[in-house]
Amino acid sequence: MFKFITSLIKMLQTKIELWRHNEFTRAAYLRQQGVQVGENCRIFITHCGSEPYLVKIGNHCTLTLGVQLITHDGGCWIFRNEMPDLNYFGKIEIQDNCFIGMNAIIMPNVTIGRNSVVGAGAVVTKDVPPNSIAVGVPARVIGTTDQYKEKMIEAWKSLNLKGNYRGWKEQLIRHFWGESYDQEMQRWKGRSIYVTG
Repeated sequence: MFKFITSLIKMLQTKIELWRHNEFTRAAYLRQQGVQVGENCRIFITHCGSEPYLVKIGNHCTLTLGVQLITHDGGCWIFRNEMPDLNYFGKIEIQDNCFIGMNAIIMPNVTIGRNSVVGAGAVVTKDVPPNSIAVGVPARVIGTTDQYKEKMIEAWKSLNLKGNYRGWKEQLIRHFWGESYDQEMQRWKGRSIYVTG
């Protein structure tokens, strides 16, 4: 019972500590766990695996929600009867100016090269070269950051947005939904949000 209460107290202390941080200050929390983190990062995750000291994150990196950094291979468990101490560990290095998309999984002994993007949901089992876009399961390189930049600029220009971010909502609704958005919202206006049987 004492172990349970101690464990519960420690968990609550961790949650309270995390509430003090946001995506721009979480690097300081992760450094306390042993992660090497550069400057000017946005980090939305709250832990870096069971061996945080095997993780290195460069400058100006974003790790979005749900990213998992796996620094060991738990599959060794099936050999424990023969070799009780068998384990496998590997470092993870995310170099400068990288973006890791939502729910991506980075496996042991992987380096994400500088100026690279890992797409949402990707499972990265091999190194990603610098200036690359990697997506999929398993992740594979589909292009360069220069190609990605050109594509994003073209898409941005096609939106033809005016003003700043705060004024974009109406413009984006019109661009993607046209008048159908107003009709759909009007249809639901005043209805209960609860489903009734």
